Amino acid sequence: MGEFELIRRFFQPLANKAMTDQLMLGPGDDCAIQRIPEGRELVFSVDTLVEGVHFPAHYSPFCLGWRALAVATSDLAAMGASPVCFTLALTLPEAQPEWLAEFTQGLAKASDAFGLALAGGDTTRGPLSISIQVHGTVRQGEAIRRSGAREGDLICVSGPLGGAGAALDFLDADDPGMDEQAVLARYHFPEPRLELGQRLVGRASSAIDISDGLLADLEHILEQSGVGAELDARKIPILPELRRLKGDAALNLALTAGDDYELCVTIAPDQYAALTPQERGGLITIGCIQHEPGLRVMGADMAGLPAGFDHFGRSV
Repeated sequence: MGEFELIRRFFQPLANKAMTDQLMLGPGDDCAIQRIPEGRELVFSVDTLVEGVHFPAHYSPFCLGWRALAVATSDLAAMGASPVCFTLALTLPEAQPEWLAEFTQGLAKASDAFGLALAGGDTTRGPLSISIQVHGTVRQGEAIRRSGAREGDLICVSGPLGGAGAALDFLDADDPGMDEQAVLARYHFPEPRLELGQRLVGRASSAIDISDGLLADLEHILEQSGVGAELDARKIPILPELRRLKGDAALNLALTAGDDYELCVTIAPDQYAALTPQERGGLITIGCIQHEPGLRVMGADMAGLPAGFDHFGRSV
């Protein structure tokens, strides 16, 4: 199958749904054209997933389609952005129709769920990798950044942590049990917290999506904001299934394992109190921002804990 036949058969159907009031021109020209509404700003981010690094060989193409778009979209959620469109650069060892059909089904399901239109992209031959750039918009001057945390702010997370990291042990399981299926779902189908991020615009002082592990990603906020933090290990949300599977090791996974794509948010106490239970959307308070630099975790032994995922340095 040639490149243009591949595009026509598998990706043009996604592109046919692309035209929106903000995406003025989608696939088929040299560039897409996006209109930015008055009073809003463009935010965009790109992520690459490489076989053998971010997902195992022979990984489900349907799950990969969902996962690739979810990973990139989570960055929009962290900024409080409204999603608009995405571009896809797909590198394939060979054009297998069965693989492509499943991949585009997963991608289409995710694009519908997240409200993102396919604006264009590129295909080429080589080791399997997927690069996705997502575009969104946010009210002018109100994007949630990493640099706004202040002493006294609460530190919150949007959901349970560590499940996706534990799933790595069960990706090749032939007949996973119920507990294994629960953590596998966290890995295969992450859900970007788009609605929560948008509700926190003008309220949260900073935010980041948890891709490399809670400790590693929170450190980015602390460094950018020039503050320190204290966490209470007893308050960190952990799936019951993860506790049953990993016992005492569950907390370490919740602190250091990546791929959950929940949000870590800092917010002033009065802003948090002003949120309705519905607006909080499951936010769980796990600590507070402090003036003294450094990150302290009460109730956990930090010695020997990995610091998070790093492509060119430390690893989990």
